[in-house]
Amino acid sequence: MDFTNPLIYGVPCFLALILVELTYSKHHKKKKKKDLYKWKDLAASLTMGIGSTIIAPLTKTIAAIVLFNFVYELFNPFVDGVRTNIMGYVSFGYAWYIWIVCQLLDDFSYYWFHRQNHNVRFLWAAHIVHHSSDNFNLGTAVRNGWFTIFYKPFFYMWIPAIGFPPEMLVVCLGIEALWQFQLHSVYIPKLGFIEKFMNTHTMHQVHHAQNIEYMDKNHGGFLNVFDKIFGTWKELDESIDIKYGVTKPPNSFNPLVILTHEYKDIWLDMKKSKNWYHKFMYAFAAPGWSHDGSTLTIKQVQKLIKEENK
Repeated sequence: MDFTNPLIYGVPCFLALILVELTYSKHHKKKKKKDLYKWKDLAASLTMGIGSTIIAPLTKTIAAIVLFNFVYELFNPFVDGVRTNIMGYVSFGYAWYIWIVCQLLDDFSYYWFHRQNHNVRFLWAAHIVHHSSDNFNLGTAVRNGWFTIFYKPFFYMWIPAIGFPPEMLVVCLGIEALWQFQLHSVYIPKLGFIEKFMNTHTMHQVHHAQNIEYMDKNHGGFLNVFDKIFGTWKELDESIDIKYGVTKPPNSFNPLVILTHEYKDIWLDMKKSKNWYHKFMYAFAAPGWSHDGSTLTIKQVQKLIKEENK
């Protein structure tokens, strides 16, 4: 059965909503909301988004047709004419509840994919593009790294392996992306009861903040339950003035600089030590790791602050 990735319809809606928010912000009474968009920053974000849109069909082919289908066929061969998982049960069909389960598993995978993008520096070098703007708006939502989409499918291939059709997973990935886009708005307040289990706009503001108490929090997709289970959830404190962006920004609107600046920093850090273990750790440990303690990871900084406040 064939399905269309909902992102095909989402892209023109993204552009329309960015235009609406941009127009609204420029007519807002509060200066902070008036300055929500900066033209050079928006141009850089749109360039990142257009590049991702061009690359996406290639990665969709690799992920959906090659990788997901290969894994699905390998772990779900036909046995007596029936698609059967190697664990012995009939592979899943297209019932409505199967769609719900697939979306939940997609959300679980998204949480770990997103969390590792923040915990492994080489992955962070690709993901930092999305966080590199000091503005939080719908334009920032399309500011996506071009290299992230090459390794993202590997976090999800276990789902077709256990029997979910690859095209179902691709649709769920698209739905996840649609939800993630609209989270990048400062105009949506806390949503009451929904905040108990859903990942909302205020929670995503926390995620994009560089305030030390907020960093590496709220990695969820649709849901916030995985953040709560695995200890990465943080509620927005409206008394705290949020500063968006990253502590080591690219300081450029040049798309190539934005795409590659963290890889350059990794290379420079690796040259600080001749020890091959140190070189490996500079590339694959958490951002901020150093062999001599000259820089610290977010967890190390947060731990120090917690101890000082005791």
